[in-house]
Amino acid sequence: MTSDTSLAQALSTGPVVLDGGMSNQLESAGHDLSDELWSARLLTERPEAITEAHLAYFEAGADVAITASYQATFEGFARRGISRERAAELLALSVELAREAARRAKAERPLWVAASVGPYGAMLADGSEYRGRYGLTVDELERFHRPRLEVLAAAAPDVLALETVPDADEAKALLRAVRGLGVPAWLSYSVTGDRTRAGQPLEEAFALAAEAEEIIAVGVNCCAPEDVDGAIRTAARVTGKPVVVYPNSGESWDAESRSWRGESRFTPAQVRGWREAGARLIGGCCRVGPGAVSGISGVVRRGD
Repeated sequence: MTSDTSLAQALSTGPVVLDGGMSNQLESAGHDLSDELWSARLLTERPEAITEAHLAYFEAGADVAITASYQATFEGFARRGISRERAAELLALSVELAREAARRAKAERPLWVAASVGPYGAMLADGSEYRGRYGLTVDELERFHRPRLEVLAAAAPDVLALETVPDADEAKALLRAVRGLGVPAWLSYSVTGDRTRAGQPLEEAFALAAEAEEIIAVGVNCCAPEDVDGAIRTAARVTGKPVVVYPNSGESWDAESRSWRGESRFTPAQVRGWREAGARLIGGCCRVGPGAVSGISGVVRRGD
């Protein structure tokens, strides 16, 4: 069911379970995501598949669905011959598909929708979101992000997920871009160890969000599970805000071959540690599917 309780209110009372990777769930259902639009391509071709993916995560125990808009941008759609007007409709559709899954879910608990806002590098589709440093100014990045944020905010998600941010400069742009939209947001960095992918200390990166009223949670995603523990402590200490964590499975992405390598290192014991360390939004990113989310839900809700 949808909720009359805000996500921020829920976080003040205890941890909340996020979903897992949209792309791997769609791929496991047999969909080819090999082109530049990635999962966003199915907004145009198979929107019902996206609803089914969201539903699988809700049924696995997720409380929050992150929309399929991570790689959905005006610029990316334009390269496929999609008009700006139609692109705006597709961005709004991403929110509605998650809402539809929440309506269909047989859940007695509150459910929320987070509109995904990926970094500039996701639009480039060349692995730049794992590096940052695009050669753009903060002002240029703000101008890139603001129109998409306006459309997503108008679709009335519960929260905006400013996610997989590799660079503190891009975080500055996003924090400017969300002002005045009337929708809360979380900010999560993609990191390696105790630094952003672009190399800035996490303490400095998290501090940017400390005074931002729009930001209801700060943390990390799309990183190795072992990078989460230190990030939780730093984010909580620097910002005083609830902490969001949703790492990858631990496998590594090869941008050249567009494939994952290695083995999963995502375990319930890690989730228990994150919860005990104070994380309040806990889920998974790439290669973390409904089975793993069910395990996360068991740890978060029942203390398994």
